[in-house]
Amino acid sequence: MPDLAELAQSLDGELFSPDSPGYEAIRRPVNLAYREVRPWLIVMCRSVSDVVGAVRYATATGDRIAPRGGGHCFAGRSSTDGIVLDLSGLDGISMAADGIATIGAGARLERVYAALHAYGRTLPAGCGPTVGIAGLTLGGGIGLLGRKYGLTCDRLVGAQVVLADGSVVDCDHDHEPDLYWGLRGAGGGQFGVVTSLRFDTVPEPLTTRIEAHWTMGLKELVSAWQAWASAAPDELTVNLSLASGVPVEATLFGASTLEEEPTRELLQELIDRAGVAPAIELRADLPYHQLKSTFADRRDLPERAVRLRSEFFAHSMADGTLASLLTQLGDPRARGQLNFTAMGGAYNRVAEDATAFAHRAERFLLEHVAEDGDPWVDASWATAHADGSGRVYPNFPDPALDDWAAAYHAGNHPRLAAVKKAYDPGRFFDFPQAI
Repeated sequence: MPDLAELAQSLDGELFSPDSPGYEAIRRPVNLAYREVRPWLIVMCRSVSDVVGAVRYATATGDRIAPRGGGHCFAGRSSTDGIVLDLSGLDGISMAADGIATIGAGARLERVYAALHAYGRTLPAGCGPTVGIAGLTLGGGIGLLGRKYGLTCDRLVGAQVVLADGSVVDCDHDHEPDLYWGLRGAGGGQFGVVTSLRFDTVPEPLTTRIEAHWTMGLKELVSAWQAWASAAPDELTVNLSLASGVPVEATLFGASTLEEEPTRELLQELIDRAGVAPAIELRADLPYHQLKSTFADRRDLPERAVRLRSEFFAHSMADGTLASLLTQLGDPRARGQLNFTAMGGAYNRVAEDATAFAHRAERFLLEHVAEDGDPWVDASWATAHADGSGRVYPNFPDPALDDWAAAYHAGNHPRLAAVKKAYDPGRFFDFPQAI
């Protein structure tokens, strides 16, 4: 049996077991649906050698291992009753003269945006400040600049990975190209532990922030949004959130890299289609890193256990489907949210097999979010599913899926299975719905 004391002595970081001071503060993932999961060991990694040592220890003991960057996984994959690799100490960020940023796998988005801002650069990525850059990237990465610059994983030009045998490999287009391909959108934790990522950053733009609220004419609004949002110019990303209540409240939110007046003119097209005239609040000349902090992540239900189901849509929903969704959301017993995210633009100008992320022909993503255990989530998802494409975002893993391989990976699954066999033949990095 491997010696835990030897592992502890070899680490730059620290080990925490259930009887260690501070264990309770660090063991919980962000999603409290998994708050009762108790790892028998947490390794606070501060170097690549820490990751190597922990992986070799786990392979020798047969322990399940779960890398944790941000801890936001909706299927609980960032926790385990085995060994958690907490990568928060691997959060270094550096920038080369050619605009290539090297970012540690433990960096969270708030730190990433602030660090890149110092160089006048940024990445198309998400809004949640505590979301980990690694998990976001490995499953795709949708955000407010994505319609212009693509997924976060579309900007990934290389990565460093610790494999199950403890070896460290660097991959990019020319080195370990199959692994590099698989890391761009298959989902985190599939092939090894990613310790750092290299990105081709983009110039940080000034943005115009968009927000408006409705409580009337919601069916017309959603119908109009479905037809308009994914076909809008790439510079404009406008999403839609509906919150349960009596009445249901709709919030239109997003951003434009255009100035205020052309942004307002484009939004008028949506208003004209919807036949409603709310007050739209625009805030111009906002640097992108500041924009992100003005939007709360609409999946966050603070201090609650969250459940989410989602699906992509290649076409607008039928009127009857939409009417049923709104009726369910308007039930006084409902406590959920419907979040519509616009796709199209640069997301869809990449071939389906060019990266592991297969969902390149979708118009929008719809999420159903509520507290864990709320039956509304399944009922609402089933209603919308009648018109969905059957495709599911890998960053929103759904344990209830019947055919998860087709849903997450579509035609890319056979190649991903081959990559898995090549880089993790013993299936050490295994979990429900792993490739």
